[in-house]
Amino acid sequence: MAPYRKATTAVILTTGMLSFISYWRAAAIVLCDLASTAYYIGGIVEQSVGKAAPWFIAIIMIFANFVRATYIESCGMFVRAGVYRVVKAAMGGTLAKLAVSALIFDFILTGPISSVAAGQYLAGFLNDLLAHNEINFVLPTNITAMFISISILLYFWRKNVIGIHESSEKALRIMYMTTVMVVTLIAWSVITLILHPQPLPPFMPEIHSEKLGWLQGFDWMRSIGAIGIIIAISHSVLAMSGEETLAQVYREIAKPKLKNMKRAAVIIFITSFCFTAVCSFFAVMIIPDDVRPQYYDNLMSGLTMYLAGPILPKLIFQGVVVVVGALILAGACNTAFVGANGVLNSVAEDGVLADWFRRLHPRYGTTHRIFLTIVIAQIIAVLLCRGDVYLLGEAYAFGVIWSFVTQTLAVAILRFKDKSPREWKVPGNIRIGSVEIPLTLLFMVVVLFVIGATNFFTKTIATTWGVSFVVFFFTVLMISERMQRHREDEKGHFEPVNIRFEKTITPASCGCIHEKRILVAARDPHNLYALRKTLERIDPQTMDIIVFTVDRLSMAEGGELEFEKEQALRERDRELMSNVVKLAERFGTHVIPILVPATDPSFAIAKVAYELDVSEIILGRSEKTTPDVQLERLAFCWGYLAAESGRKVFARILWPQHELHYELS
Repeated sequence: MAPYRKATTAVILTTGMLSFISYWRAAAIVLCDLASTAYYIGGIVEQSVGKAAPWFIAIIMIFANFVRATYIESCGMFVRAGVYRVVKAAMGGTLAKLAVSALIFDFILTGPISSVAAGQYLAGFLNDLLAHNEINFVLPTNITAMFISISILLYFWRKNVIGIHESSEKALRIMYMTTVMVVTLIAWSVITLILHPQPLPPFMPEIHSEKLGWLQGFDWMRSIGAIGIIIAISHSVLAMSGEETLAQVYREIAKPKLKNMKRAAVIIFITSFCFTAVCSFFAVMIIPDDVRPQYYDNLMSGLTMYLAGPILPKLIFQGVVVVVGALILAGACNTAFVGANGVLNSVAEDGVLADWFRRLHPRYGTTHRIFLTIVIAQIIAVLLCRGDVYLLGEAYAFGVIWSFVTQTLAVAILRFKDKSPREWKVPGNIRIGSVEIPLTLLFMVVVLFVIGATNFFTKTIATTWGVSFVVFFFTVLMISERMQRHREDEKGHFEPVNIRFEKTITPASCGCIHEKRILVAARDPHNLYALRKTLERIDPQTMDIIVFTVDRLSMAEGGELEFEKEQALRERDRELMSNVVKLAERFGTHVIPILVPATDPSFAIAKVAYELDVSEIILGRSEKTTPDVQLERLAFCWGYLAAESGRKVFARILWPQHELHYELS
């Protein structure tokens, strides 16, 4: 039997989550949630605390930087970070399931509240247009908003099934338009205040008795300024929703990962503060007090109508604000899909959810069944709320605050529990002897817990809905874990892969996108030193990295492939590719994993390198022979293949503190 078949058969492995995005795209995904709250947070908070609302929204937006910092530190420790992974490492699986239940409640409501708000804006604008043209017809606002909401959810469900890069492209375009609109709105508002000066809103909140929730019998609390401020801050916490998505999208950020995450965090703060906080000040200062309650559900539209200037330009700009608002609110739905998918994948990886959920789409390589579960839950939420944004907003706050509490507490505990070096730490630490005290983290834990406890007693709708969902989802996770446990005892967790068979191996069939290519041979799942050094050195923007392995056991008599009948990889190959995926995610580098059946690994490496026209071959040191013999065998095979063409290739053998290289011809 020939050592390698002339018609090169290759198994192309496509994995979920192996496309990487820039920090601009990552920031755009998060901002579609954070910045979208500007369209409804001002009205919600003012109904609770009065004209002082902008001050507390601004406080929350500034405090969000501290919360964001905890996510950056945790991502430096875990590539697949987020609440579940961090809380489990710090406090165990049971508390992690409780934390993730609250977080899923957050993500399930992110899509509905944003898409329903978008529907409300569009329905209101359409009714204004009908009235302006003297058409005697009024769209039912809530029903129209529900229809628009479900359409938006289905659209972004489809886009996420296609893949993260596609959905991040939409998010980036939405943020381009939003930036232009926000700059125009701020500039026009400044001109209006110059022409018609107005005082800043008062700082002290006016807490209405109905907003005290279960504390209504304790009216004396409103007379204590500090308690009133705490209540006001707790009612504004919704303004920093979306932070968890930054952790979920971290695994998709391109290299250098942590540096790019910090860049994304800066963009997120500047954009969200200018839009959410600054524009809330403008709305309170410019819109008359007796008129503003009419615009609680569409505060940005009301602001445009009271800017300085003729009515026609203001009407046109109102249309722009509404359209852009609908787009960014719709973009928040995309954020919900990205975040919920990341969280549920983390849970599924631990064997808590059935493997059925993580099976990849045969064409796009995404976890499409998780996306389907998410969109069904979101549509149910839309139907239950019947288009009421305020009801969704009240319930939404529960998941936001308690996910932050558990995340920050877990990061603080890990400072004492895990002494390993961090890529980055939340600043504000003091050392007493050999013990480092994370003062900033401990301060944040106290502040967030106080806010969460205040929310628990004052937001009765949020507490009732939230606790009910957490208990339900926690029970589901516990039952699912018990059902999965015996299966997980028999086999470890491996990254899911799709298998695609190719009769001939070409750059196109492998999915190569660059003219320059490098081939990295890998065999030992626990020794990927050569691949790691390659990922550190190579720029993925200019070169394709092909991770290659040989399956010698699958060659049967007559050249048949055993796994071609089973449509599944052997456990060792699955473990290898799972570790390759995780290493590629840590570096934020796109790799192309392929598996080739052959009886002679050296000839297979040379043959694939020749057919893919690679410029460099990277090998790890063999445990069975010396590096010199490895290189000699590869040189012999390459010489046989390239005898007529005279093509050359550079070969390296890498192992710790050593490297052997030679140009093969």
